[in-house]
Amino acid sequence: MSPLPPFFTADGDRFVPSASARGPWSPRHQHGGPPAALLARALARQAGARAQIARLTFDLLRPVPLAPLRVTTRVVRAGSKVQRLAGSLLAEDGTAVIEATCLAMRVTPGSVAVPREASAPPPPPSQSAPFDLPFMSGDEGYHRATEWRIARGTWGNGPTAMWLRSRVALVTGEATTPLESLVIAADSASGAAVILDHATTTFVNGDLTIALHREPDGAWICLDAATTGERHGIGLTRARLWDERGPVGWSLQTLLLETRAGESG
Repeated sequence: MSPLPPFFTADGDRFVPSASARGPWSPRHQHGGPPAALLARALARQAGARAQIARLTFDLLRPVPLAPLRVTTRVVRAGSKVQRLAGSLLAEDGTAVIEATCLAMRVTPGSVAVPREASAPPPPPSQSAPFDLPFMSGDEGYHRATEWRIARGTWGNGPTAMWLRSRVALVTGEATTPLESLVIAADSASGAAVILDHATTTFVNGDLTIALHREPDGAWICLDAATTGERHGIGLTRARLWDERGPVGWSLQTLLLETRAGESG
């Protein structure tokens, strides 16, 4: 198999996606992780080096086309300690496909003594089994552009801890930051903790919220995830986020659970 291309290539103010960004639900649409990471990249640059991104919320307004995109950001409130930012990901016709809000906080290292969280860490990536995502196929797409390793649990049967690492850069010619790596991975929590038969049911998330108590470190991100749902079609996936140093934060996705066309429930 030939080398996989980065998720995006910058072309002026446009970001042109490659086949690596293709998602699970349609060959014409992207996985939510890479385009959300484009917004995170822009918002982190807007926030500046002295602030830490503490919360990102992405509203996935419509399927993200596998076509060029533009990113815009704006300052909602620039406080001395807390910044509130917003951003939009736009299709070529100017339609917003993802809207994002961001909370960035000024940090003062070593200023507060906080006890360590008592929680059992997942086995590290080196001790976790390689995993192939069952509901994506082919030699191109997000499932090939990211490496998956299952740390604990059984895929398709409740809570699962899954390590993810991007095999490709977010943007051609740039080193992917740990924050970008985390966002690329975090949208996959609902695909890690699957509770329904993917052959008969879809579970598309309409949003993604990431809350971070420290900056992530490194390329590997673990999604220690669990999903719950109701027969009326609403589900939630929550995930404890880890890097190889320890816990980083949490993510939450709201899911629309639907029987595939032609299937009876």
